[in-house]
Amino acid sequence: MSFIEARHLVKTYGVGEQLVHALNDVTLEIQRGEFVAIVGASGSGKSTFMNMIGCLDQPTTGSCLIGGEDIATLDSNALANLRNRRIGFVFQQFNLLARTSALENVALPLLYAREGDLAGLTKQDRLEHAKKRLEQVGLGERLSNTPAQLSGGQQQRVAIARALVNDPDLILADEPTGALDSKTSAEVMDLLTHLNQQGITVVVVTHEHDVAAYANRTITFKDGRVLSDQKNIPKNPESKKSLVISPKALQGDNSL
Repeated sequence: MSFIEARHLVKTYGVGEQLVHALNDVTLEIQRGEFVAIVGASGSGKSTFMNMIGCLDQPTTGSCLIGGEDIATLDSNALANLRNRRIGFVFQQFNLLARTSALENVALPLLYAREGDLAGLTKQDRLEHAKKRLEQVGLGERLSNTPAQLSGGQQQRVAIARALVNDPDLILADEPTGALDSKTSAEVMDLLTHLNQQGITVVVVTHEHDVAAYANRTITFKDGRVLSDQKNIPKNPESKKSLVISPKALQGDNSL
């Protein structure tokens, strides 16, 4: 079974007296462990599709299965639980709490864990788990820094560590390099590539061809439909040495 399955996915919005088809009969599958780029112009449907597979919205008609669970059948609490268990989000503007340390920003999602080994952790255990994720992205010496004390690239690394803290199956990155210069963008994409090489499914929404080049598959949206779906030879990471440590190696024992 595919990890993500969209079947005849339709999403419509009412704009005045008009009906806008943000998604129009989208059918596709994403396998576990793939690195997929979703591309398209503004209004193409790519962000709406990301909201669907991120359990942030539900289809008007059709089905969207994440790990075998159909989001169309879930209530808001079940959707929130699915997001928390299986999905990590990375955003263009980082979305970090301004007056909160990197460590506390990363630990925050653990407060909402309701199932699995990460549910019910003490504050100390949450901070320890968050520390390991910051070490995983090369920021072990920046634990107490607030976002204002970090560069844009470092803030995005904090955001990636936060996306990893719940040990997700899927990372959804929405224009993750949009606020970064080209050098820092390459570093962030290298990091996402290394995470994917360790088995995490990565889906990046972007309008930048340089970013899409890191994926092994590119899906192009236009007017709410899939225009093309093609395999790529992905760009090799520019950094030869990965800063990323395997999540399993970080866990060490079964207490986390």
